[in-house]
Amino acid sequence: MTTEIRVPTLGESVTEATIATWFKKPGDKVAVDEMLCELETDKVTVEVPSPAAGTLGEIIAAEGETVGVDALLATITEGEGAAPAPADDKSEDKAEKAPAEDKPAASDGGESVDVKVPTLGESVSEATVSTWFKAVGDAVQQDEMLCELETDKVSVEVPSPASGVLSEIVAEEGSTVDASTKLGVITTGEGAGAKAAAPAEAPASKTSDEASGSEGSGRSDVSNAPSANKAMAEAGLDPSQVKGTGRDGRIMKDDVARAVSNPAPAAAPAPEPASVPRAPVTAEDASREERVRMTRLRQTIARRLKDAQNTAAILTTYNEVDMGPVMELRKTYRDEFEKKHGVRLGFMSFFTKACCHALKEVPEVNAEIDGTDIVYKNFVHMGVAAGTPQGLVVPVIRDVDTMSFADIEKSIAEKGARARDGKLSMAEMQGGTFTISNGGVYGSLMSSPILNPPQSGILGMHKIQDRPMVVNGEIKIRPMMYLALSYDHRIVDGKGAVTFLVRVKEALEDPRRLLIDL
Repeated sequence: MTTEIRVPTLGESVTEATIATWFKKPGDKVAVDEMLCELETDKVTVEVPSPAAGTLGEIIAAEGETVGVDALLATITEGEGAAPAPADDKSEDKAEKAPAEDKPAASDGGESVDVKVPTLGESVSEATVSTWFKAVGDAVQQDEMLCELETDKVSVEVPSPASGVLSEIVAEEGSTVDASTKLGVITTGEGAGAKAAAPAEAPASKTSDEASGSEGSGRSDVSNAPSANKAMAEAGLDPSQVKGTGRDGRIMKDDVARAVSNPAPAAAPAPEPASVPRAPVTAEDASREERVRMTRLRQTIARRLKDAQNTAAILTTYNEVDMGPVMELRKTYRDEFEKKHGVRLGFMSFFTKACCHALKEVPEVNAEIDGTDIVYKNFVHMGVAAGTPQGLVVPVIRDVDTMSFADIEKSIAEKGARARDGKLSMAEMQGGTFTISNGGVYGSLMSSPILNPPQSGILGMHKIQDRPMVVNGEIKIRPMMYLALSYDHRIVDGKGAVTFLVRVKEALEDPRRLLIDL
């Protein structure tokens, strides 16, 4: 009897792990619950115990490989067949065993396994198929990445649920899919060979379809989906009558269906409210331009920022803070702090603590508008804006008002690393009540941050600049920083906004106030 060893549940929002170490090798005897291998995730190390007593068979996932939840790691042979072979006959025994170990796969020959859209996260109902890494007819291994999906906030890679051949792609690049939608089909076992041969006949017809699509649409570098070309031919539509929503403007099957169902005059796309017509471009300039379709993340960022300006009465108030006291405190305790807590003492924990104290005094900055009601939050879920290669994201640190300096620094460091690696879950970017944005890390001297709806306040930090200041009647060079608070004037009055910023300034210029809650 053969027992499969699979990746266990790794925890909330953790979808993959790396094989760090195998403690056993094929042919070794193992006991129930004996540790077989160790997995490393973003947060913890997970040991995988043996589910049964027997002999370790084939290791599917080698050290260093990245695997998803429930991925097949290895097999255990139970019972009498599990007895290890004598050393002299080891290689011979393996040769005899090989066909037997392959039998389960062979018996599944010709079976089809659906590739479906994985769970996308809370409140995310659809995604766009951005890239297929494999073509129809390609051989794939279990957990090998097949395609990449883009949602409003993150990119999601879809692994293969089984080893075999990609026999069908149902959702083409550029198409929009719902959760659990069928993306493609994997053919496993012996039937995979026949499926692999079939696509060899496809290129000729595919080429003609693509040629007709590109010629008809006037875009020689973009091919429409073959299913769209077929649907247009059946409906008697010209590609110029259909607006393509796929990547680079290619026409998808759904676009044809919409064009057929809508009256002809409605087929002409109307300009979006936020769009501005381009100025005329000369042919010479056009030849040197590069047009790249916005990612879903960038589209979401643009839409949310514009919505914030359209719906909130955003006003910004400024102040400046002498960072000398905080810098001196950091210098005094930095090494001791890092030695004890394992994390650097940065500026963000001071600003976070100062904001929490100020929000207690001016609670409307930590509130939001819901219809005709004001919802006051008796807690602080702090959003910390972070720039990533994919765009701006705002991970949220929950109940930050109850955390210590060390806990705040650890949380910010962890969230920042996960943001840069694109591994933040939806839940980690939702529910914020107030946001801090640090443009100073990029050298910004002063800016007016935009609200993160439905929040009513956002604090902008900036570059620390040495400037001459009058201190006790004397001119001294002090490390100064401009602070900016953007707030929703519908709920926060000028007095409250200025008071908030003054309290932040006072706490930073005398950090002892943070310790005695002043």
